[in-house]
Amino acid sequence: MGSSSEDFSVVVLASDLGIDARPFLSVSDREVEVEVEVEVEEEKWLDCPSHLPDEDFSDLDSLQAFRLQGSDKSGNRIFRIVGKFFPAPVVSGERLKKYIFHKIFSELQEGPFCIVYMHSTVQKEENCPGLTILRWIYEELPSDFKDRLCAVYFVHPGLRSRLVFATLGRFFLSGGLYWKIKYISRLQYLWDDIKKGEVEIPDFVQNHDAVLEHRPLTDYGIEPDPLHLSEIPSMGYSFGRYEERWSSRECMS
Repeated sequence: MGSSSEDFSVVVLASDLGIDARPFLSVSDREVEVEVEVEVEEEKWLDCPSHLPDEDFSDLDSLQAFRLQGSDKSGNRIFRIVGKFFPAPVVSGERLKKYIFHKIFSELQEGPFCIVYMHSTVQKEENCPGLTILRWIYEELPSDFKDRLCAVYFVHPGLRSRLVFATLGRFFLSGGLYWKIKYISRLQYLWDDIKKGEVEIPDFVQNHDAVLEHRPLTDYGIEPDPLHLSEIPSMGYSFGRYEERWSSRECMS
């Protein structure tokens, strides 16, 4: 048999010998490899859930501001939120987001759900994290969670809340959330959608409801509120935090 006069070569890869080939790479090849590794790490980070499973939320759980309770008449699980129980000045928006994601991912993994938000006696400076933060948290939710949210029962909305949502709600709230909000001015209207006993109503919410029953204009700051249960001061006699300054000025004059 004749042999071919053509030359041939055999290429042996470092990986075939179990050798780390990085020392043999050129500088440009090393830079490309580093960039690829960074991109892979970033993708892994983006795939991570927004809540940390090992983070301790026992302090927020003890407040009972966010609880899963019962179902409405349509069979949707109830995610109860009591605004008065949330200490906004001491909880950052980032930690609130992690906590809400933790509650949702651990307790509302599947099926439709609704939110019962109790706005009774909420003070903007003490209990409200801000509409921008709430919108940011909602926008960060996975799309399937947004789709599974069927309704938001807004119990005892005050004048400020109604004005904000009426003027900015459609543009500020996305994903159809604006149309899912149902205002509940009295607890008796809540029972049209939720059976009594399915969700726990704090005593101060019931007291606030009783005040509104006898003084329906209290929530609009028109009638006096002897129990100071409305979210805005009555226009008749209160200057809020500046009341002492006004009193001292009157004495000086």
